Amino acid sequence: MAILYGIHAVLEALKAHPERIERVCIERGRKDARVREILDLARLGRIPVSMEETSWLDRRAGGRRHQGVLCYAAEMSTFGVDEILQQAKSPGLLVVLDGIEDPQNVGAILRSAEAAGADGVFMPQRRSSGLGAAVVKASAGAASHVKVARVPNLARLFDSLKAAGFWVAGLDAAADRRIWEIDLTEPLALVLGGEGSGLGRLVKEKCDFLASLPIRGNVGSYNVSAAAGMALYEVLRQRSSRARQ
Repeated sequence: MAILYGIHAVLEALKAHPERIERVCIERGRKDARVREILDLARLGRIPVSMEETSWLDRRAGGRRHQGVLCYAAEMSTFGVDEILQQAKSPGLLVVLDGIEDPQNVGAILRSAEAAGADGVFMPQRRSSGLGAAVVKASAGAASHVKVARVPNLARLFDSLKAAGFWVAGLDAAADRRIWEIDLTEPLALVLGGEGSGLGRLVKEKCDFLASLPIRGNVGSYNVSAAAGMALYEVLRQRSSRARQ
């Protein structure tokens, strides 16, 4: 069971998957409009609601900013690889995470992936973040909408994606080609590497091509969640330009 905290995260969870919410907890005395919306959705879904003291909410949220609202929910549901591929739109857009272990980064990437209309996000079962409350909170509600699959082996995943017609593009700071030099309008799986280490050697070898983001400052690379947002924006830019033509 996960604890989701924060008004936006709880609202999105109630709207997208009320069946996963076990109980909603509200700070005693809160009566503002967004809290009333949460209460209305909870009543509509016949979800128990309790009014709690601020100190109780503080303890349950582990000292994090809860905005007077939290709920108990089943952790994020996951999907099968085939299920995501069958539901993918055309041209498809997928995101693959290679060893990203920080829940804040995973949550932020899920938010960017959902905003970009990605059909799904794939994560390895080992050496990656879980899908608990910290990821949901960092996603600002997007975790309730994006489809996530946990896979045992990325190499086999890439074989399945290629067989389904997807190009596999790895984001790598050392790549010679800039991301805008690559055609991103075809069915695409964008691969992002772990914090610090980047893409693993075998993952790089399985990619159809590698692309980099330009850096003009002194740091060697972008934060992976920031890089994901920029890369996904370039995908949307190219596809929007192609659609207008």
